[in-house]
Amino acid sequence: MSRSRALVLCGTAIAALCGPVLPAHAAAPAIAVPPDKIVIEVATVNGSGCPAGSAAVAVSLDNTAFTVTYSQYLAQVGLGTKPTDFRKNCQLNLIVHVPHGFTYAIASVDYRGYGHLEPGATGEQKASYYFQGQSETTIKSHQFAGALNDNWQATDTTEIAQRVWAPCGEQRNFNINTELSVAAGTSDPTKTTSFMAMDSTDTAINTLYHLAWKECPPKR
Repeated sequence: MSRSRALVLCGTAIAALCGPVLPAHAAAPAIAVPPDKIVIEVATVNGSGCPAGSAAVAVSLDNTAFTVTYSQYLAQVGLGTKPTDFRKNCQLNLIVHVPHGFTYAIASVDYRGYGHLEPGATGEQKASYYFQGQSETTIKSHQFAGALNDNWQATDTTEIAQRVWAPCGEQRNFNINTELSVAAGTSDPTKTTSFMAMDSTDTAINTLYHLAWKECPPKR
């Protein structure tokens, strides 16, 4: 995907906000139903892990998730690599047009990829999420250790009370900053290569962001 804006559209559907657990005799709350389409514009894509044209965004048909797929997101260390290859990052700046009267938050994120870590080598995946004008959230990180030669997955989950909601009635860009890094550790970087990838070689390898929705309070 280029730095120019690209529109991604999805069909209208139902998206429910998870609420607090209710007593058995209590009636369930009404489901929040965004009546219109969600539209995501990719304002900018920056980083060594997502050069121009290598990242794509798609929204699920039920408005509850969007997927980011990469084709060149690879961190590696050891034989045949450059000194700067050990760390890669990608910052997505998204303009999310939400249906009128609704707001959203990121409830959870699933990261997937493939890794080859020699015995003694380590890898790390990091991410942070924040709306324009707000401070970054606490960075989420996941560690991996060799020997590893398989698909990997990491999940960031945000409790309901800790979710950061987009301000109602305001257009705030949503920023996603991710990072992959690999360290040789006790492995021999002159003889072996270790890497971690987050890419789209396999269509099951991508990053999925799950959305939670709620209705904005009426204006007085």
